[in-house]
Amino acid sequence: MIDEIGFLGEKILEHKLAIAKEVHEDRLKGITGEERKQLAPFEEKLINIRAHFIGLFGEVLKNHLDEKEAFENFSQWGKETGEMFFSLKVPLDEALKDTRYYRIFLWKTLKNEIMKHNMSATTIFKIGEIIDPLLDHAAYSFSLSYVDYHQLTLERAKSAFLELSVPVVPLRKGTAILPLVGDIDTERANYLMEQTLESANKLQLQQLILDLSGVFIIDTMVADQIFKVIDALKLLGVETILTGIRPEVSQTIVSLGLDFSSHRVKGSLQQAIEELFNT
Repeated sequence: MIDEIGFLGEKILEHKLAIAKEVHEDRLKGITGEERKQLAPFEEKLINIRAHFIGLFGEVLKNHLDEKEAFENFSQWGKETGEMFFSLKVPLDEALKDTRYYRIFLWKTLKNEIMKHNMSATTIFKIGEIIDPLLDHAAYSFSLSYVDYHQLTLERAKSAFLELSVPVVPLRKGTAILPLVGDIDTERANYLMEQTLESANKLQLQQLILDLSGVFIIDTMVADQIFKVIDALKLLGVETILTGIRPEVSQTIVSLGLDFSSHRVKGSLQQAIEELFNT
């Protein structure tokens, strides 16, 4: 008796490239001109990726893979392909539209073979029970991978921004400037403490000019974080000079009752540098 499921798996493997091309062409209907031209260098690669994906279904059917192994194979495909599509900057919602086309053209091929060989209804139901869950799992794994890489990219960008937002710049041996720009939230304040102390130790600083001319808002939380950084630097033997407090910020400081009197403050960065370099 013919192994109908195994036979259909062989047919999918035999026609996987043709199915992939059908999926690809139907998927790209309506894309013409400049968009198609931009896609041209990647088309062969995309077709091969589609063919590999379709071939996974053929392998499952032909070799009667158990559910665990089959799902693992599709999870691995989703992980690798999700990363690649993200790197190609294909929107997730656009990429997920492929699922419908894979379903249509896989079943088109299967239907032709099933009707040609007059296969049983039992085989049709078994095939559906295998293919449809795997296709759904592939879409899930693909989405998960895509979102993971998107999140990783955001975290890397955020980390790079934080590094750039705490630039300790040496002026001379033992002296450096830290110009702060923008709002200081809790995460940035923690990073400010960590990186400033690390830079002070690495550069063997004795004085650090903390320039606040790019900070437009200083509230109780921000002031508290600045004071903590100054106190921590003092324990390392580093004197901190505050410069560039804007007039509107100074009004806020006074209205909030924040006490900067115990800290060394200069009106401008230039004043602080001239004083240091003249001593």
